[in-house]
Amino acid sequence: MEIIILGAGISGICMAIKLKRAGIDSFKIFEKSSGLGGTWFDNTYPGCACDVPSHFYSYSFELKANWSRVYSGSHEIREYLEYCANKYDVFSHIEFNTEIKSATFSPNKNKWLLKNTQGVETETKFLISGLGQLNSPNIPSIEGQESFIGKSFHSSRWDHDYDTKNKRIAVIGNGGSAVQFIPSIGKHAKKLYVFQRSAQWSIQRRDKEFSNILKWIFKYIPFSLRLYRLRIWILLGSNYFALVKRTWYSKFFEKTSINYIKSIIKDPNLVKKLTPNYPFGCKRVLVVENYYETLAKENCEVIDSPITLIDKDMITDSKGVERKVDMIIYGTGFRTSEFLSPLEIVGLKEKTLDEEWSDGAEAHRGVCISGFPNFFMLYGPNTNLGHNSIIFMIECQVNYILRCIQKVMKSNNSSIDIKKENMQKYNQYVQAGLKKTVFSANCDSWYKNESGKVINNYHKGSLSYWLENSRPNFREFNFD
Repeated sequence: MEIIILGAGISGICMAIKLKRAGIDSFKIFEKSSGLGGTWFDNTYPGCACDVPSHFYSYSFELKANWSRVYSGSHEIREYLEYCANKYDVFSHIEFNTEIKSATFSPNKNKWLLKNTQGVETETKFLISGLGQLNSPNIPSIEGQESFIGKSFHSSRWDHDYDTKNKRIAVIGNGGSAVQFIPSIGKHAKKLYVFQRSAQWSIQRRDKEFSNILKWIFKYIPFSLRLYRLRIWILLGSNYFALVKRTWYSKFFEKTSINYIKSIIKDPNLVKKLTPNYPFGCKRVLVVENYYETLAKENCEVIDSPITLIDKDMITDSKGVERKVDMIIYGTGFRTSEFLSPLEIVGLKEKTLDEEWSDGAEAHRGVCISGFPNFFMLYGPNTNLGHNSIIFMIECQVNYILRCIQKVMKSNNSSIDIKKENMQKYNQYVQAGLKKTVFSANCDSWYKNESGKVINNYHKGSLSYWLENSRPNFREFNFD
């Protein structure tokens, strides 16, 4: 294969479609799961939905006029991705149930040598990672958790065969996934304990179904859907001044968020528990619906004391309070600082990517890494936004990578490798910008690694990323 893509999620499918539209068919996608969709294949928990409006959480080259809701659910998003893969004949390029264990660059061959978990080897000229930032579940280590005799699982590995009705359920975590499934299980749980490490800033999700009239307008009236998408992009983009920069707009959002909580929660002690003590936007801001209504129910208790012990059917917190539970759901997110874990990547001079990233993951424009020729990443370091659609960012990166590949093919070169000094200069620029944003404020978020370096987020808005990073400056690269 000329090109191998890892992962058949949003990034991998987008890359595949762009390659085919450019007339490049010699590629294959290796997908570890039995179906496509990436995070939308893994996450099927009750209430799972996108927190970006549907019409902008889609490819710009493949609009969907008949989204059912403003915020579509995981099933509908996956159906959309399957439709795109069928339309552009991507399925014929996907090898499912295939997980790559290692990838090593051979300078003699100028090729990447891949080995999967079954020991099968493959060679390719270009290697593209579409694994993203949200693929490895994070389950914290808690003393005694292996002795728990009840049911337990991570939210991205939901067991739909287990009946949660009339159960005593402990939810560990209160992030983006937890706030979506808690309203569903809270309806019929005998007791629901929500263990939160810290309170979260949130905004209300105003979801509704699209009328048939509006769907008809989007389908048959020229440019109506494009204008609607543009409106969403502008509105989401304006949130940059609340979620990235500390402005009066941030204070407005903070006040709106607290007022929203107080309009539902009448218990002052619970309001205090649910009020964050860090700046708005420092962590991911959650988009919620019926979440606080659930927390206000008599069968629900919010605990902000850390868990010290799990023992058989009991959870003990730092205050010594014991709570008997039948099941534990880990809503604890993903190992976002381990972008390609557990894949081992070895570049020039037998240097591993883990060694290169010993001080934190970084890449040139979030896409390529010096010393790893012909290797590209989608949704890589410092490309997350927090206030707009990641698909917009992914399309920018796909276009960038495609131009790099075409440059090598047309010039009859064997490889392209970003110069070390250019990659360092770019990341110094990004990190300097991030120091001026709310992402670097004093809070513990998945945007940062253990040392506190912001490795996930971009320091500006989506328009700036498009202007700065859509076209490669080939003077920044070495060619062989």
